[in-house]
This record gives sequence, structure tokens and C-alpha cells, in this order.
Amino acid sequence: MAKKKTVLDFLKMKEAGEKFSKLAVYDFTSALLAEQAGLEMILVGDSMGNVVYGYDGTVPVTMEQMIYHAQAVRKGAPNIFVVGDLPFLSYQTSVEDAVRNAGRFYKEAGMDAVKLEGGRHMAPQIRAIADAGMLVMAHIGLTPQSAAQLGGFRVQGNTAEAAMRVLADALALEEAGAFMVLLEGVPAECGKLVTEHLKVPTIGVGAGPYCDGQAVLLSDLIGMYPVFTPKFVKRYAAVGDDMVKAVSAYVNEIKTGVFPGPEHCYKMKEGEMARLDQMLKK
Repeated sequence: MAKKKTVLDFLKMKEAGEKFSKLAVYDFTSALLAEQAGLEMILVGDSMGNVVYGYDGTVPVTMEQMIYHAQAVRKGAPNIFVVGDLPFLSYQTSVEDAVRNAGRFYKEAGMDAVKLEGGRHMAPQIRAIADAGMLVMAHIGLTPQSAAQLGGFRVQGNTAEAAMRVLADALALEEAGAFMVLLEGVPAECGKLVTEHLKVPTIGVGAGPYCDGQAVLLSDLIGMYPVFTPKFVKRYAAVGDDMVKAVSAYVNEIKTGVFPGPEHCYKMKEGEMARLDQMLKK
């Protein structure tokens, strides 16, 4: 089993030009399998609002839900660097709330870091969490929690001026103490610009190949979430299709009497059936 990566390992990987992998994962079994596959980082993401709970977005997700899933993921992947995603209004309300809720991820779920969304206006929260002794990842570009302010789920940083604003946000949050910057929904050129100007690693979610690491949702990667698949996702499996086929076959075999067959049944001990028949005759 590979040794769990640390913040210093990710810095060394950036310096050496070695890419790293991250997936959004929400449960014990998926985390267990991801660790076996050699994944280097997990985000317990508030995207569980869509994938697990069927919400229209991430905004309704609570700290209690995040902690619950983070605990399960930690148990499944003890040797992966795991990041807890601070949900909507768990950190925007005050610096004190940000530190307190970040601390919950550490104390209650054993997270290695936390993540929060927002540009340079989130520098005070990031600085306070870092000053409290925790690792915090910044998330800029397309920020789902505040997508309404952006006019919806739109590509960010796609003009020269907009790319410079993304870079300014990244630099300010690095200065505030972010150990890594996640870039979502920006052109590859913008991802390259930010990656080249930051000392800390970048990780891209639809931000092109130049980021130091790449991230998607596990459910998208394996074709498990049929509602929507972003343009930047590459599917490596069709688990959802296989599940539909398997359940359909299961239903059919029950109705036709094929399942359960003799091989799926337990048997009484030798001679016990005869004794049972005698008992029934009395």
C-alpha cells in the first residue's frame, strides 16, 4: 500500500512536473476501491448534493451531511490525502465560522485539509484557517455555490481581462495561506497562466492539461450519474448502464423462477428434514 501523500509531497511533485490525481468520492466502498486503484487525493465534495441526495445544486448541503460522508470516506481510504469541502454558509458568514467548521472536519472526520470557494474576498477566511494550523485549498473560477452570481454554470476566465482576474484571485489566496488552488471551468490557457505563476500546486476541474493535478467526480468518471456529464469529463466505464442491465436481469429471473437457484440456497443438516417431517406429523 502506497504511503499517504503530504502537502510537501504535492509541492515536490509540482517542482518535478509530476502530475497527481484527485476524485470526488462520498462513501466508504468507493473510497476503499479508489485507494486500491492508487488514487492520490480525494475530495469529499458538496457535489454530493446532486449525486447522492438529488438536490438541484450544492447549496442545500449541510455540515452534518458533509461530516457524515467524510467519516465514511476516511474509514475507506486511510492512506489517501482527503479534503473536506466546506458547504454553503459554513464559512461565508464569518472568519470564526470558517475556522470552527474547518476544525470540525479535522476533529470529527480526520480530514487532511479543507476546501472553500471564492476569490480574493475569501483571503481572511483562508488566512484564519491556515493560522489555526489547518491546510486549506482555495477554489476559484467557476464556483458552484455562487453560480447564480456568475449567471449560471459558465466558463470563467475566457477573456484576457477575466483571466487576469482569476490570476489575481489565485495569487491573493496563495498569499493568504492556501496550500493548493483548484481551478474549475476555465480555458486551458487560463489554467496554464495560473499554474505558471503560483508556487503552490494547482488542480484542474475542466481547466486544461497544464494544471499540476486533475480532478473529476468519481460518479462521472465511471458513468454512474446519468443526469448530466460536463464537457471536460472522460468516461472510463459505463457502470450506470451495467447496473440497469443487472437489475433488469435480476427482476426477470425472479419473475421466471430462475433466481434463486439451488446453488443460492442453504440446506438443512443431514437427517434433519426427516426429523422435521416427523415433528409435523405429530
